[in-house]
Amino acid sequence: MADPQGRSPRLEHVRWFRRPQLIAPVMLVAFSGWSDAGDAASSAVSVFAEQWRARPFAAVDPELFYDFTSTRPLVRFDAHGEREILWPEIEFSATTVPGANLDVILLVAPEPQLRWRTFCEQIIGVARAFDTRRVITFGALLAEVPHSRPVSVFGVGHDADTARELGLLPSRYEGPTGITGVLQALSREAGLPSSSLWAAVPTYVPASPSPKATLALVDRASRLLQVSLDLTELKQAARDYEEEVSSLVDDDEETRDYVRQLEERFDEEEPRLLDDGSTLVEEVERFLRDQD
Repeated sequence: MADPQGRSPRLEHVRWFRRPQLIAPVMLVAFSGWSDAGDAASSAVSVFAEQWRARPFAAVDPELFYDFTSTRPLVRFDAHGEREILWPEIEFSATTVPGANLDVILLVAPEPQLRWRTFCEQIIGVARAFDTRRVITFGALLAEVPHSRPVSVFGVGHDADTARELGLLPSRYEGPTGITGVLQALSREAGLPSSSLWAAVPTYVPASPSPKATLALVDRASRLLQVSLDLTELKQAARDYEEEVSSLVDDDEETRDYVRQLEERFDEEEPRLLDDGSTLVEEVERFLRDQD
């Protein structure tokens, strides 16, 4: 393993707090921003970090990677009544999963505006320092799906071996991409197996956090990692979310008719979706192209 106190070219922007003892960990990554509809992706990785009590061990200096007029720092008063600035946080945490033979590195951060290649090289450098065996990114997109049906989640393997090993779809997407796409591509170049999980969030509730989509991502990732979590609170939050959205939809006739059409289409296409994931793949590809 590389010495975390050293400053290799790939890790020149990483600040180390400590050196966790990890054995071939899996890295889970999510970015808030355009690929995080309903905060579902970032919330999913945060659920794992909280339940497994992951501890921070390193951070990337945000100075070079963010346009602070877009991703603004925050000001607050600390415990002593002094004003302090909170900068965008790019903090790695790690843990050994209780009851499982699995070490994990976790990262949740805002999508940067600048120097994507250098930014991703810092992440990959940290991954390689601990002989990470797989990188899994999380995403969530706005799609024409009803809130009243199961959340559609599909997984993509970004190399043939990973897709075959995990039973995921091979990636065939061409077009505009986000920071997750760059990270996946550079992971492949570095010889790191990688995959991604995407959940669909209804277009008519774009601003509301979606615990239902978060739950779907956590459930899919848990099965992928062969671990179990206590999801009691998240399941209740998902039920509350569905009831609240249903109440709002019922108050508007136009939206109610639109959702009814989505439900009918979902019910017709569900066998195809469950069979090969192609319907959601098409939604993801449309979403990515629309972000150009």
